[in-house]
Amino acid sequence: MKTVSVLGSTGSVGRSTVDLILSSPENFAVQVLTAQKNAELLAEQARKTKARKAVIGDESLRPFLSELLAGTGIEVAAGRQAVIDAGAEPADWVMAAIVGMAGLEPLLAAINQGCAVAIANKEPLVAAGPLVIALAHEKGTTLLPVDSEHNAIFQVFEPDNRSAVERLVLTASGGPFRTWAKEQIARATPAQAVAHPNWSMGAKISIDSASMMNKALEVIEAHYLFSMPPEKIEVLVHPQSVIHSMVEYADGSFLAQLGAPDMKTPIAYALAWPRRMQTSGARLDIGRLRQLDFSAPDHEKFPLLPLAYGCLRGGQSACVAFNAANEVAVAAFLQEKIGFTDIYRVVSEALEQNQQGGALQSLEDILLLDHTVRRLCESYINSFTSLKRAGHS
Repeated sequence: MKTVSVLGSTGSVGRSTVDLILSSPENFAVQVLTAQKNAELLAEQARKTKARKAVIGDESLRPFLSELLAGTGIEVAAGRQAVIDAGAEPADWVMAAIVGMAGLEPLLAAINQGCAVAIANKEPLVAAGPLVIALAHEKGTTLLPVDSEHNAIFQVFEPDNRSAVERLVLTASGGPFRTWAKEQIARATPAQAVAHPNWSMGAKISIDSASMMNKALEVIEAHYLFSMPPEKIEVLVHPQSVIHSMVEYADGSFLAQLGAPDMKTPIAYALAWPRRMQTSGARLDIGRLRQLDFSAPDHEKFPLLPLAYGCLRGGQSACVAFNAANEVAVAAFLQEKIGFTDIYRVVSEALEQNQQGGALQSLEDILLLDHTVRRLCESYINSFTSLKRAGHS
């Protein structure tokens, strides 16, 4: 029986992970489940999985969670530090699915114990890739990518033939605005941006998909996960979302992973690794496929994507600024403080203002820069939204 913990169990990836665990309860013993605010769902998951411990990030919800789990024998903890400590709880396998930079410290805590760690959120690798990879090597931790694109590459990547890899091809659905004109995109609402045509995801990643920022982040993530230079990482728009990514080798071979657009497939691969397991997820009926389309992304309509390559050339501080600015801008867009194309405006401003070059030496350096960029972006958003209200462009 594999002992497992799920950090961020009430998010979309966390819920799918818990569903898979419950589909095969004889194979998994749940150590810890964590959530930030959804105490009711966390308690329900903890009861169903017979988890040893449930942790709620919002400390004010501890009494409520304790009440919900009274009489179960399930241990309860609360607060930011408790979530970080949850990553360090002994387990064979940990799902790191806490959205955004909030997931970095719990991820590092999990890696530090030397187990298999499934990474479902892009942001920690984007902002702290060198730190994450170095710690994983030091502790002998296996990193299992859960993003469908990186999971696909992981399945067909031949480490012993790394020198023969010509390029990694990350596929992109193109999101809900793939066929929209640039002028339409500028007027897009949050409701339109989260309406992904193929995937069911949380609000933040749905907005990132609509702007193709998710693909920009994935380029940086692939660079660190597979030790590939940026010039060997390419993005192609593939609206059917059947081929999840490809690796091209020196002999002209393309190896690809295909499947239905259902996150349970890559999660199950990571959960059962190095074996495979049955899932209740959608299945691809390959006999009914009529065509598979590919095209280059439109950088004029989706200008965030090419910025990723510049960030890799600019060093780790640029990647931290890139990620932090996007998180702040997406939150502002969802709150209807800014327009959709203002996300690019905020990210560009952050990169222009970022004067710290090169590598960052520690976790503290990364968190400090992340905090600084966020405050800068919040101030910038407040300044130009005030101008808009006053009637200026």
